Amino acid sequence: MTQQGQVAFGTGSSRSRSFAVATAPAREAFVEAMNAPADNTNGPAETTGLRAAVAAVLAIGPSVTARFAVANLAAYDPALTAGEATLGPRTALVNTAGFGDLSRGDLLEVTEGSWDRCLTVHTKVMVFLSQAFATRLLACRRSCVFHSIINVTSSNAVAVAVQRAKYCASKAAAAMVSKAFAVRLGAENIAVYNVQTGLIAPEMTASVVAMHRKRAEEGLTLFSRVAQLKDMGAIIAALATGKLAYTTRQVISADAGMPVSRF
Repeated sequence: MTQQGQVAFGTGSSRSRSFAVATAPAREAFVEAMNAPADNTNGPAETTGLRAAVAAVLAIGPSVTARFAVANLAAYDPALTAGEATLGPRTALVNTAGFGDLSRGDLLEVTEGSWDRCLTVHTKVMVFLSQAFATRLLACRRSCVFHSIINVTSSNAVAVAVQRAKYCASKAAAAMVSKAFAVRLGAENIAVYNVQTGLIAPEMTASVVAMHRKRAEEGLTLFSRVAQLKDMGAIIAALATGKLAYTTRQVISADAGMPVSRF
């Protein structure tokens, strides 16, 4: 049975998989706090996405939003504080903020700036937002509800895509960060999970979706389809509500078996 009084905080909740994360836990008796980029990086689409996510959550239960740049570490405490009077203390952090590798190419030509940006958004942000979230949890009297940190990484944490080397490196680092936090927070009864995603249809352009759908049908994945947002939302909701009892540091390979060795 789902525990009551749980509050999820998800980064990047106005876009793609984060939208599913924002809406699915609400169906599991969560109320929501959501983040979107402070600088409206993606223009009208970002604003529209955030409004759609908020509307979907509000149809189920109360919600608040916090617009800040995830690379701005000083914004974390104010963002975590915002809305607590309305929603109560957060019980789950869902780290989904990220971006695709916008400049794929030869590893020998990767620039320092593009490397640093990838590691900052996918790894550094996860470290310090998890740190801020966990520190707040440990400083207050916690109820008996389930507490967790859920990091959404990628199958590229283990599978090399040579044209996306910096992306792969950032996700591999994020996977180790997840494991380290699980060890550190285990004695505090805070579970930490690493969800390694594969192909998610709405996160790709129509032409790329069509290409990967064809490859999935030809055997790239063990299930002959690409994932939908609802698939990711269901996984996150199950983890955040403690439905995998007595587990932590698990890697959830939400990739339909794509990286498995085959002969």
